[in-house]
Amino acid sequence: MTQSIQDIRNQLLVARLPAMPQILLKLIELCEADDAGMADLAKLISSDAGMTAKVLGVANSSAYHRGGNKVGLVQALTVLGSEFIKTLVISESVLQTFNGFPHASGIDLRGFWKHSLTVAVMAREVAKAIDYAQPEEAYLAGLLHDVGRLALLSAAPNEYVRNFLMQDSADLCAVEQRFLHISHAEAGAWLIERWNLDSFMADSVLYHHEATARLMDAHPLIRIVHLAHWMASHDVSQAPTSDAGAICQIDAADLEVMLQGGAAQVERAAAYLGVDISGTADLLASPQPMPQPMAGDQAQVRLNDEVRNRTLMAELGQSLARHMGDAQLLKAVRQNARMLLNLEDSVVFLLSGNGQVMMGVSFSEQRQRLAEFAIRLSAGGAVADSAQHRRPAFIGPEKGVLSLVEEQLLRVFGAECLVCVPIATGGRCLGMLVAGVAAWRIPGLKRQEKWLQTFGTQVAMALNAASDRGEMDRRIARLREEHELNARKMVHEVSNPLAIIKNYLGVLDEKSSRKEPLADEISILSEEIDRVGQLLHEFAGAAPKAQVGVTNVNEVVKHLVHLFRESKFLPASVQISAQLPDQPAEVDGATDVLKQILINLIKNSVEAMPLGGQIVVQVNGVVVREGRSYRELCLIDTGPGMPPEVMAHLFSPVHSTKPGKNRGVGLRIVQGLIKKLDGSISCRSSKEGTVFEILMPSKKQLVPVATPASARDIA
Repeated sequence: MTQSIQDIRNQLLVARLPAMPQILLKLIELCEADDAGMADLAKLISSDAGMTAKVLGVANSSAYHRGGNKVGLVQALTVLGSEFIKTLVISESVLQTFNGFPHASGIDLRGFWKHSLTVAVMAREVAKAIDYAQPEEAYLAGLLHDVGRLALLSAAPNEYVRNFLMQDSADLCAVEQRFLHISHAEAGAWLIERWNLDSFMADSVLYHHEATARLMDAHPLIRIVHLAHWMASHDVSQAPTSDAGAICQIDAADLEVMLQGGAAQVERAAAYLGVDISGTADLLASPQPMPQPMAGDQAQVRLNDEVRNRTLMAELGQSLARHMGDAQLLKAVRQNARMLLNLEDSVVFLLSGNGQVMMGVSFSEQRQRLAEFAIRLSAGGAVADSAQHRRPAFIGPEKGVLSLVEEQLLRVFGAECLVCVPIATGGRCLGMLVAGVAAWRIPGLKRQEKWLQTFGTQVAMALNAASDRGEMDRRIARLREEHELNARKMVHEVSNPLAIIKNYLGVLDEKSSRKEPLADEISILSEEIDRVGQLLHEFAGAAPKAQVGVTNVNEVVKHLVHLFRESKFLPASVQISAQLPDQPAEVDGATDVLKQILINLIKNSVEAMPLGGQIVVQVNGVVVREGRSYRELCLIDTGPGMPPEVMAHLFSPVHSTKPGKNRGVGLRIVQGLIKKLDGSISCRSSKEGTVFEILMPSKKQLVPVATPASARDIA
């Protein structure tokens, strides 16, 4: 038996079977709605040009229309009635779907359509007879009950074409099971589940060949389709037996009436749909064995298998690559294991960081405790060996004595055997996919060992790629955060000289009106404009201005106090002053850098005192820390102080309580500048005010001088 026939479920995926039309799915929802009326039906049909044309064509046919003028859609719906409209829409949608199956256009579908329409008509009649709430659903189930035959024809045309025209019977199912390992009833139910139709719809397809005795207590839809299929296969020349309708509690007389009237309904339905069902009696024959490939065809069979496997693996790789995040990816792994390998219940175990233990990380709702399940590789056993040797393992009772881990997994899955698929690539195992299966499936899975191994490789590659994507995303996020912070710094720092320039323009205007000298103000404006240019060059990536040199702190402080006073930057309620020593106070560092530091601190103090207060800039003596001399500067304000939560993150750019998206970066900039000068900054704050203490490297090694008492008192 060829592997291509064994893997019929995989071929069903590759066959690219058509999707159910959206208009049919919406019609099903409409039929289930209690308050849906003709207006809703008209709106639905008018959204589909093809369906509108079909309805208008039937309504204007000689059977319904005898007037001279053609009727429109609303009139057509009234003429035909909602029940007929629903039947027509269902039938036309299913017809379009069936014609969309590969190979359907090259096969004589007359017998298939006649049988499907007959079962649909009979199912609707039975549904009405037993007062089933949704007769349209029964009609649709009847139409779809043999859709699995089209699916098998699409997936394995060479093997199945000889049996497609055979009578729909239990004998046909037996032939399908023997040679394809799946019946058309199972294939149809599988396809309906993929279409996301109701589960009872899938079950009605799955069990339409089941023994009647087993279905006596089944859901009504299952019993309706089962009886309708029997009626479609029954010879109308023979009266039904007294117990023929027992499954739906319909007596023989009523069953006879349905059978006699059903043929005419099927003919009318086929005519409205434009389907030819003539001459179908000559098409039926007995099921035949599936053709087996000749010895000379084995190479072609293997080539077809390889092409099929590569196609599936390419699709699997693309499917897994689309999932972002480990949880979503692992869920997709289990879904693909279900679809491609027919492993309905599986768990993913991933290797821990130390490479010694595999932990359960992906599990169904019924397997939640497996998240706590650990498999130690050193403990041995078939599962551990499978991971270490990176080869699939098939574990069952015939293997002899099972390890405790394997016994536990068998009990958890409630299965006879286990299948272990290593998730490995590049000589490295990342984990394991473990599934519980029935014993009869093991021989077929062993023949697919290479396919299982390839599946595990694709999963491992996806996990590696996801890990790489995660690291790249984190790196990009860090770069983006750094870029945003730099942009905020630039806006913040440039706004300082721009604010000074703006205020001094006002001073210039006032002085010029009074015809006072403007030389000092123009000089200050020129300095601030140069500082804006320098800041923009630095943030644009140009080499920053050298921060070396010697600066007289006294001169910088006097200049800034004058600047803030004269520029009217300070509100009237805030006063600023300086306390300076008599002798020069020189520090290492460029004047512009010290100026930038102090402007930021002064602005912060101003913004912290909306009700007014005092700011004092002190230049104190020299202090010695770890054998090095530092000049101490203090900036003191009499504001309300800062709360503990702000103090805890004082130099972070994200904890400012001030408005504006660029607020909160000033102190971070100050700290960065001082560190570059090998200095330090600290802060004390209380309800009486805030003190920033700055230590700048002193140029001259002076004897430490006590801080003026007046400065400490203000703090």
